Amino acid sequence: MNLPPLYLRKGAERRLRSGHLWVYSNEVDSRRTTLTDFEPGDQAELRAANDKPLGTLFVNPHALICGRLISRDPGHGMTPQRLTQRMEAALALRDRLFDRPFYRWVFGDSDGLSGLVVDRFDDTVVIQISTAGMEQLKDAVVRAVQRLVQPRAIVLKNDGKMRRIEGLEAYVEQAHGPETDRLRVEENGVRFEVPITGGQKTGWFYDHRMNRQRLQAYAPGKRVLDVFSYAGGWGLQAGCAGASQVTCVDASAAAIDSVHHNAGLNGLDNVETIEGDAFEALKALADEKEKFDIVVLDPPALIPRRRDQKAGEQAYARLNQLGLRLLERDGLLVSASCSMHLSQERLTDIIRASGRKIDRFVQLLEQGHQAPDHPVVPGIPETDYIKACFVRSLTGFF
Repeated sequence: MNLPPLYLRKGAERRLRSGHLWVYSNEVDSRRTTLTDFEPGDQAELRAANDKPLGTLFVNPHALICGRLISRDPGHGMTPQRLTQRMEAALALRDRLFDRPFYRWVFGDSDGLSGLVVDRFDDTVVIQISTAGMEQLKDAVVRAVQRLVQPRAIVLKNDGKMRRIEGLEAYVEQAHGPETDRLRVEENGVRFEVPITGGQKTGWFYDHRMNRQRLQAYAPGKRVLDVFSYAGGWGLQAGCAGASQVTCVDASAAAIDSVHHNAGLNGLDNVETIEGDAFEALKALADEKEKFDIVVLDPPALIPRRRDQKAGEQAYARLNQLGLRLLERDGLLVSASCSMHLSQERLTDIIRASGRKIDRFVQLLEQGHQAPDHPVVPGIPETDYIKACFVRSLTGFF
């Protein structure tokens, strides 16, 4: 491919050589490259300051991440054929991992397809595109899905926050098959149904699959509190594993409706719900002297940007203190985070400090990670974002 060049400042290629795939606008040599000469979604040949080719990339001149590497071969851009090959390679991994077609099929940069997420719900596939470069290949993505798995329905759920940053409009569109308003999910032997319109992200969070499976081993005979429950992913799986009673907390009325619907799907009659702000609900439960054997805290990202680090860590600390206060004398706290800017080590330290503040002796039993359909690229720390700490809390022990 004969592509226009995009030049980096001297030394700016170091992060890329170590394995990262993004180029920031302040890394571009503006004397040799005029970013405004590019249209969002254009492809270009990336070159170091010494003119050495580094590969090809998608360009968006209006975004802070102005370049996303497609290939380290300067002669290889992103074509429909290369897109299909990478989607096929991603599919082969998931089919080895899972015996049922419920998984994240494509996880953006981790599968060499920056800006593309594809989730599979049996015979329905949901596509989410977040970059201008991938938007230009939207039709090719749909064709690749049709060729590789022949689904009954394909939904384009392109309403994520990243699209605004990329200058893209938000929309939800039925790309193939009959109109689809609900998704059927099976995870760890438990059934769920979630709405597409108004649902979070693509409709489901497969990333905590293995951690929810871990929880099932602790659940039999226990009272479980599932905070930020959404459709009941944690709590209902604990219920199906034998929990004596499950309480789900969420601020969304639609999420609470989903919890009750999904409890019915699985024949559970021991599920209660609380609709309201999680922090307020936890404080109210503490005031009422309620106690649980297991408390699960799985909030949305409380540190969405680096500038939110301090406030976000304080929120995680308050949350974990409230969760620990609600545990029985020998209880289990499952403290999760999807904040990319919060490391596993920092989350563990926040739990340690929370335990000390309220005089709890805490033992870290297990540390969970994202499921393998969300593979991590070691050179891209942004792909490593899920944490889950399984912590035993003891009162009056030490």
